[in-house]
Amino acid sequence: MNTAQLLADAYGRIKEVVHGAVEGLAPDELAFRVDPEANSVAWLVWHLARVQDDHVADVSGRPQTWTEQGWDERFGLPFDAADIGYGHSSDEVAEVRQASAELLTGYYDAVHEQTLDYLRTVTDADLDTVVDRRWSPPVTLGVRLVSVISDDLQHAGQAAFIRGVLLRRRG
Repeated sequence: MNTAQLLADAYGRIKEVVHGAVEGLAPDELAFRVDPEANSVAWLVWHLARVQDDHVADVSGRPQTWTEQGWDERFGLPFDAADIGYGHSSDEVAEVRQASAELLTGYYDAVHEQTLDYLRTVTDADLDTVVDRRWSPPVTLGVRLVSVISDDLQHAGQAAFIRGVLLRRRG
C-alpha cells in the first residue's frame, strides 16, 4: 500500500460513517438538534462535505464540486457559495433543515469521488509541499489531507451519535 492508497482508505472510512449516519432518516430527523444550540445531522454532514470539498479543491487547484456540479443550487441554502459552515451561529445551523438523506449523501459522494480522483495523483514527495503559509509552522499537503480526515471523522461521529439518539427516541 502506498501513501495515496492509505489516504484513500481513510477517506473511504468517512464515507462509510456518513452513509451510516444519514440513511433512513427523514428530513425532520436529519434537522433534529439535541438542544437549541447543537448541530444537526444535516448540518454536520453538509459542513464536513463542504470542508473536504473546499480544502481538497484548494490543494488540487480544481474547482469545488459544490458550485461546479450545482450542489449549491440543489441545497438552496441562504449562504454565500464559498461558505463552508465554519463559525456558524445556531440560527445558521438551523438553516440546513430541508436536506434529505439522498441530497446529503449525493453531495458527499460527489466530493468523495473528486477527492479520490485527486489522491490518485499524489506522490509521497508531494506530501511535503507547503500549501498554506498562514500558519506557523506552514501547513504541508500531508498535514492538510490528514487534518481534513480528522475533522470529517469527528463530525461524522457526531452525526452518528445524534442518529443513535434519534433511533432510541423512536423506541
